[in-house]
Amino acid sequence: MSNDHTIAVGVKDSTQSEAALVWAGRRAEKQHAPLVILHVVDDRWLVEPGSWRASLTQTGEKLLQAAAARIGQRFDVKSSTELLTGSVAAALGDYARKTSLMVIGSGSPHLGGSMTDRALQIAGASSGPVAVVGTANDYEDRHGIVVGVDGSEHSLRAVAFAAAEADREGQELTVLHAYNAPDPVADAGLAPAELRQLISEQERIVLSETVAGLSNSYPDLAINRVSEPHKEPVRALVDAAANARLLVVGSRGRGGFSRLLLGSTVHGVLTHLPCPTIVIPPAHTPESD
Repeated sequence: MSNDHTIAVGVKDSTQSEAALVWAGRRAEKQHAPLVILHVVDDRWLVEPGSWRASLTQTGEKLLQAAAARIGQRFDVKSSTELLTGSVAAALGDYARKTSLMVIGSGSPHLGGSMTDRALQIAGASSGPVAVVGTANDYEDRHGIVVGVDGSEHSLRAVAFAAAEADREGQELTVLHAYNAPDPVADAGLAPAELRQLISEQERIVLSETVAGLSNSYPDLAINRVSEPHKEPVRALVDAAANARLLVVGSRGRGGFSRLLLGSTVHGVLTHLPCPTIVIPPAHTPESD
């Protein structure tokens, strides 16, 4: 993760984008961090980019100026703006390596559902943590931070981030591990009792080892350990974070394929966003450049 404590937020003309801007501004003020407001001009689809680029650039600059003005009126934070070009996902994803956090809106309503493709693309392309923010404005009524774990390196990084966040914010931390244990009735005859017991014990160890050491690092942090052996991970996380201030997840789990940018659990959570959700990327390695 970047050592720079700068927070960046990608904006466009949408309700979700405005919610992300406000969330980023609040976070920057609380952390005394500089805020960079970004807008991407995606000119790849233009047949003659030169003829339209000036107009798109002017529109983008006006959008950035207006966003910076609203932040200045509402928060005591040092902000700046920057106009990027190219693919939105690639531009914001690459810019994230310069920041401590990239903040984006969740997507816009489309055909009765939530079109989150862009948010998924940005989270998948990012080399740094990405916060995906919905339109809910009940921040002060929400409490607690939830983190999903499965024993993978990705989830351990998520736990480290979530614990530091909860300790800094004075919030309770819920560490949730959901897995599909054999059902003693439905799977009778397919999974012997001894096997079911072994699986359950192994999963309990995963949860115990995941939180081991957190109390030593954060002695004042209240930690709740939750095991969901008969609940699908996405549903368990969405339900647990329904009233949470923040949900933290690793970009891929222990069953993920390295060629996939995002795991199925993260994909499911972002398409059923229960609260602001931060996606933690894999550890940076030279091979990933």
